[in-house]
Amino acid sequence: MALIKTSLGRRSFLKTSAMAGGGMLIGFSWFASCKTETESTMATLELPEEWYEINGFLKIGENGVVTIMSPNPEIGQNVKTSMPMIVAEELDIDWNNVIVEQAPLNTAVFSRQIAGGSQSIRQGWDGLRMAGGTARHMLKEAAAKTWQVPVEEITTDAGVLYHEASGKSAGYGEMASLAATLEVPEKVELKEVKDFKIIRTSRNNVDGMKIVTGKPLFGLDTYKEGMQIAMIIHPPAFGLKFKSFDDTGVRDMPGIKDIFTIKTYEEGYTMSMFDADAFKELVVITGDSTWEVMKAKKALKVTWEPFESYEDYYTGFGGGDPYPSKVPAGFESTEVHQQRMETMSEKLAKEVRKDGDPEKAFKNAAKVIERSYTAPFLAHNTMEPMNFYADVTDEKATLIGPIQTPEFMEKAVSARIGLPLEKIDIQMTRQGGGFGRRLYGHFVVEAAAISQKVKAPVKLVYTREDDMTFGNYRPSYHAYYRAALDADNNLIGFHVRAGGIPESPLFANRFPAGAIDNYLAESWEMDSNISVGAFRAPRSNFIAGVEQAFLDEVAEAVGKDPIDFRLELLEKAQKDPVGENNDYEADRYAGVLKLVREKSGWDQDSTHHRGVSAYFCHNSYVANVLEMTMDNDTPVIEKVWCAVDCGIVVNPIAASNMVEGGTIDGIGQSMFCGLTFKEGRPEQSNFDRYRMIRHSEAPKELEVAFVQNDIHPTGLGEPPFPPVVGALANALYKATGERHYHQPFVAERKLKS
Repeated sequence: MALIKTSLGRRSFLKTSAMAGGGMLIGFSWFASCKTETESTMATLELPEEWYEINGFLKIGENGVVTIMSPNPEIGQNVKTSMPMIVAEELDIDWNNVIVEQAPLNTAVFSRQIAGGSQSIRQGWDGLRMAGGTARHMLKEAAAKTWQVPVEEITTDAGVLYHEASGKSAGYGEMASLAATLEVPEKVELKEVKDFKIIRTSRNNVDGMKIVTGKPLFGLDTYKEGMQIAMIIHPPAFGLKFKSFDDTGVRDMPGIKDIFTIKTYEEGYTMSMFDADAFKELVVITGDSTWEVMKAKKALKVTWEPFESYEDYYTGFGGGDPYPSKVPAGFESTEVHQQRMETMSEKLAKEVRKDGDPEKAFKNAAKVIERSYTAPFLAHNTMEPMNFYADVTDEKATLIGPIQTPEFMEKAVSARIGLPLEKIDIQMTRQGGGFGRRLYGHFVVEAAAISQKVKAPVKLVYTREDDMTFGNYRPSYHAYYRAALDADNNLIGFHVRAGGIPESPLFANRFPAGAIDNYLAESWEMDSNISVGAFRAPRSNFIAGVEQAFLDEVAEAVGKDPIDFRLELLEKAQKDPVGENNDYEADRYAGVLKLVREKSGWDQDSTHHRGVSAYFCHNSYVANVLEMTMDNDTPVIEKVWCAVDCGIVVNPIAASNMVEGGTIDGIGQSMFCGLTFKEGRPEQSNFDRYRMIRHSEAPKELEVAFVQNDIHPTGLGEPPFPPVVGALANALYKATGERHYHQPFVAERKLKS
């Protein structure tokens, strides 16, 4: 067994024996990135009469039932199931006796109550195992004291304690009260990976039945007596601000309660990185029902005016000194964006990494390949509309809804409404999609400010048009690549210059950095008043696809198989790496390429057109082979193979589902999606003009294979998205004979035709 010290976490344990009806409770503040709530078992379990309701704990009832509180939001990545599996594994409990509940926000106990960055399983792994293992050890000690035998002779299995020599046994519930009085051990033994019984087995989504039967799990389901519906009106173009409104006749419309303006954030407020907000002064309408408020929105006359340039001040994820973010005046357009990115990228570029002498390599090259790639702004388009419930009084603020960053929003709400943190209660619901949009919680602050203004509980609801035109988009990107070849078609130089509006997508230390002797990476950015934010696999969602498409072109130019070409570069990075800051493991990178080659039968003849890609992000490795046919001039995706190395796979069925979803998302976003601007106005405001992938356009078949190893788990929610974009572009080339450089690919194909 592995031995792990608990000393770092001893002060974080909360241990009590004062539970109603006995039992044992262990809380642990390192349970920071978990999300867990098992309700499917609740109908079949006989529950203890009363549970203690506190945050971040593992609880054992006198009847042996185990409850695990989940501090973090659930956004569909199914960690509500996978997290308790980890605890249950080390606790050695029967999975059927586990209940999981959503914990409320408690920053005094938890250090990272966030859903983002594909970090929940990775960051929770050690702490979750420690929590389960520590509880099991204390139960064994309780049994040893009760039976007067050495603790080393006690064994456990499926929630039962055994002493083989005496033939004694007892359920966990029988020893829970005594165990709760014992000292937390200095060290605990954890299971060897080979002894896992629950981890690496497929378990169904614990929310599954409630989801398919329409139970009220989501923020939009929230309803409270006396609640008003609130909606906002924001400027129709980036570059405008509120001036005035004329509510003549609107206040008298049926069901309308009030019409007023609010400022989401007051002047001088230093914003966190998750407070990003393009429109800080909004018109608000409150009323009895959604339909009545929507009708009033259409009738209200609002006047807007241009604003002058200004600066917002932000603090980073870990705090620190505020830094300025410039917000220029004026009305931006997609046409001007594209022109500026083409003409200004070289002037704005700053060197980020340089290996060898790339200038000399390009000067002496027998052949130079140059390509440019672009991608538009993207809207997140979560299935569940943006919403939040707020009930703010002079004494307390209760907020309920879907938010990926409740810890940050608690602070923002506190600053906005003037109540201390301890009087703010944010309750997290299941979320109908996040994709990064719900990292930015201005809508939570808005709901609180509206409730405080009207002195009543409100549910703020955004229409699809509100959300799609509000901002916090995936930025628009541009990348320029060059490859230098010598007379023998050897790759001797590589140059990438990447940037965007308003941020760069460049990862200078990722492959092929470290695999090429002469390498140059440059980055640039342009200010914009269009607000942006994290989008699934931030920055990687663009740079991975274009990098992999360019590598295919280089492989073709040197006359090598695309997989062989990549593997040769990775062999160089493994055996004789260039530089010291390469942030990937070349052998694991090569491993997913070899696995996808095997699974797809890459070396065998195929009647279909195939593209390959591979990428590393969020600590995981994914490779794809995408197989395509053409129906007239329409691409048809027959099959995608996905090879994934994310370390130990906790819940295989959930992991496969996540890979499949991320793969389809990557295909859809790069094939169809795009948001454009004219004089500051988004030209797409709903799905009639913003094209999403349709069921018939998804791959007919998806096959997922995981590399089997004992490495601790890494990210999985985001890594499947980026590489498939490159595989799609490469397959399109094989199918059409044309390279695709500009997303969305369908729009580019229409322009060519």
